[in-house]
Amino acid sequence: MTPLESLIATGTKLWLDSIDPDLVIENRRFGATGATSNPIIVADLIKTGRFDGKLAELMQQGLDDHAVAWAVTDHLVREAQQVFLPVHEETAGNDGYVSFELDPLLEDASCPLSTAQRAEQYIALGKKWSAGHRNRMIKIPATPAGLASLTELAAAGVPLNVTLIFSERQYHAAREAVLAGARRLPNLLKFKSVYSIFVSRIDVYTKQQVPQLSPAAQGQVGLVNVKRIWRDNEVFWRDVNLPLKQEIVFASTGTKDPADSPDKYVAALAGSDIQTNPPGTNAAVQKLAGRRYTPAVAELPPEAVLAEIDTHVDFARMEQVLMEEGLKKFADPQKALQQLIADKRKSLRG
Repeated sequence: MTPLESLIATGTKLWLDSIDPDLVIENRRFGATGATSNPIIVADLIKTGRFDGKLAELMQQGLDDHAVAWAVTDHLVREAQQVFLPVHEETAGNDGYVSFELDPLLEDASCPLSTAQRAEQYIALGKKWSAGHRNRMIKIPATPAGLASLTELAAAGVPLNVTLIFSERQYHAAREAVLAGARRLPNLLKFKSVYSIFVSRIDVYTKQQVPQLSPAAQGQVGLVNVKRIWRDNEVFWRDVNLPLKQEIVFASTGTKDPADSPDKYVAALAGSDIQTNPPGTNAAVQKLAGRRYTPAVAELPPEAVLAEIDTHVDFARMEQVLMEEGLKKFADPQKALQQLIADKRKSLRG
């Protein structure tokens, strides 16, 4: 049994944080059952030159740089969906999804739209990019506009991945909005939503912003935060009693501290729901010969450590700071992707 097979045996669903066609196939062999995409992933793929032919084909159709960016994203997500479609069919819609991120420029500081107008755009784009797909999940950020779009999208039966969640407040707002929309559906047999909680970015934040934490607490806040949300999610949806599982996605699972084992978060979150791991993390885990995982997601540090974290970490401020950073990391890659396509247009022409 490989390390990743051992992880999956604990009850964890393994998703790949990439839609690189080669990595999708490789990680499917590892046991991955889904994938996620974003503009950074798409840009990195374009930089390889492997998709120049596809770009040239799209450009010859008269598409501008913005339209080419979305067309190539759609193409890559569709290819990944085909790989995971059998999983979706075998699990009756409980797994096998590929996440499609909506336009991050709606959250750019220069966007002139009001919150309500941005929400309208999310609703329109979510319906557009999900139409006709069985195993495409629409990724919406837990911003004011993103949260305001969730009820209408859920009411339209769109599978949802609510992302950029750092706090219990965001998670609660997201699930309440999603459930309000889901309850407007004729039936809930195929309704699916997941909530992507970022983990390692929180530990980077506390190392910089809360240096007074003891060694026992420092580096544990991201895990404590996400495990508490996971437990809350288990209880909440159990009471709602839907046919498909509404799950937590453990996101940002790659370690940022070189002193940490590459499987720090993988091991601590084993046992339930979904880990969306970067390709490098999965590759590093597979190299840990003989590594075996046991369920650990329900385990929390000692009460003294939890009390210390709750005393010193201002979770509201943490959410504010990380959202500001997150939104910049959200919008800037889309601008870079469109600039990359503009540069490609010149080179392909030449």
